[in-house]
Amino acid sequence: MSTYLTILGFNSAIPTINSSPTSQFLEMEERHFLIDCGEGTQVQMRKAKVRFSKINHIFISHLHGDHCFGLPGLVASFRLLGRKTPLNIYGPKGIKKMMDTIFEITETYKGFEVIYHELEGKESVKIYEDKRVEVFTIPLNHRIYCNGYLFREKPKERHLNMKEISKYKEIEICDFQNLRLGKDFVTEDGTVINNALLTTDPKPSVSYAFCSDTKYKEDIIQIIENVDILYHESTFLHNLKEMADYTGHSTALEAATIAKKAQVGKLILGHFSNRYSDLSVMTDEARQIFPNSFLPKALETIKIG
Repeated sequence: MSTYLTILGFNSAIPTINSSPTSQFLEMEERHFLIDCGEGTQVQMRKAKVRFSKINHIFISHLHGDHCFGLPGLVASFRLLGRKTPLNIYGPKGIKKMMDTIFEITETYKGFEVIYHELEGKESVKIYEDKRVEVFTIPLNHRIYCNGYLFREKPKERHLNMKEISKYKEIEICDFQNLRLGKDFVTEDGTVINNALLTTDPKPSVSYAFCSDTKYKEDIIQIIENVDILYHESTFLHNLKEMADYTGHSTALEAATIAKKAQVGKLILGHFSNRYSDLSVMTDEARQIFPNSFLPKALETIKIG
């Protein structure tokens, strides 16, 4: 199973004709995650042919409008589409109050359970886990409380080498799962048959780190180290570093520095100030530090791993 990231929106603050505020759709191990939900997200989801009913987990980085103003409308649309299954929303403390207030004032009836997982810690914590996937927070440094998110596949089961297994009559079907889990096989006389002889390596597990609005913050490196793809905001070029610091943002050069130090596979820049009409200046700056830096494209789907 492959992991795919679809860029729904990537610009900062104000929607434009050609781009929408931050939102991404991640499909990992048949799980479907929405990351941030700026204005117009559900329209972008329609264009990308994302099935609304598949999304059971939404991760909101912070409560600035360009990252969450699309959320009330999306939840309302879920109701109109007849949703019955619970929806999990992860975000800063206060997100439940925001949503409940909007729904109360507008007399919007949800019709299904919304489970809020409110965050306020300053350390990275695991906030979601199942048999195949786990999700961690990435504490960031913005003007208000903000988290990025690390999505990681768990180690996959090994593949059975049936040609080798068939040489040992003692190995039965009931032993296969232990072999998939990497365990050696022990015969009745105590002989140990090394697992590496009976199985082959699985496909490597993949990981994706989403780092939303933040100042340059080196202590995230240990959290995101060696991820396959890193999305990191780069609102300004480095000649406006003072403005970046003042507004709680990063420069393209700083995003690239984080990527290089964390030894990630690929860097996707985003959250650009509308002052830049030609975004190639962002990759020009970033590639001086980290050559494998790229611009996002609206509705582009990227295979991870």
